[in-house]
Amino acid sequence: MPDKWYQNWFNSPYYHILYQKHNGSEAEFFIDNLCSFLKPEPGDKMLDIACGRGRHSVYLNKKGFDVTGIDLSHANIEFAKQMENEHLHFFEHDMRNLLFINYFNIAFNLFTSFGYFETEKDHLKALRSFRKSLKSDGRLVLDYFNTHKVISNLVKEETKFIGDISFNIRKKVENGKIMKSIDFEHNNARHHYQEEVSAFYLRDFERMFSLSGFKVAHCFGDYSLSDFDEVKSDRLIIICEKADA
Repeated sequence: MPDKWYQNWFNSPYYHILYQKHNGSEAEFFIDNLCSFLKPEPGDKMLDIACGRGRHSVYLNKKGFDVTGIDLSHANIEFAKQMENEHLHFFEHDMRNLLFINYFNIAFNLFTSFGYFETEKDHLKALRSFRKSLKSDGRLVLDYFNTHKVISNLVKEETKFIGDISFNIRKKVENGKIMKSIDFEHNNARHHYQEEVSAFYLRDFERMFSLSGFKVAHCFGDYSLSDFDEVKSDRLIIICEKADA
């Protein structure tokens, strides 16, 4: 069994059951707003980093872009590959070691698909990898939860009933991470999964972006692209450019 929580959890079918409310219409609404703001050209090359099963990638492709999705989960990429076409491809890959150089117009890292690693060195390695994959005028869109609001509204224990599964969820903040334990029984077996996501604030991202060769161009606080408010916003959506572009 893989030793990293994200390798186990994201490869599990239960991940998609628990988060099924994050559906295609939500993804399409967000992508529509981002495209209206970013104004990409038809045929632009897009990278979807940690693409999951590919919901954002598929919609970007339908909008006329050449899209590559990468994810560490074998199960997710196998699922997404069913939807491949001439201008839509998926690869099983680690975001810290992207092989593309000066290739993409826009890179997307959406739905808090960052902050998983144990060291800042690894997070910086990932950001530098993102940067290397972008053209000189390329842009990065990173969508994270708003750590301030998440911690302020943390529900320490809850049970979510989805279908025939009762997910018992416990949350805490420890060692600079927001930790979530997920326990349930299904098919006469007990299951346990863990999430550990770094409690990064905007100031942390600004520092890491600076160290990895990016500059922050815009910040938004929700999928409607409202202004970011550290107290009220649900999301922290950052649009970056190469610092030396």
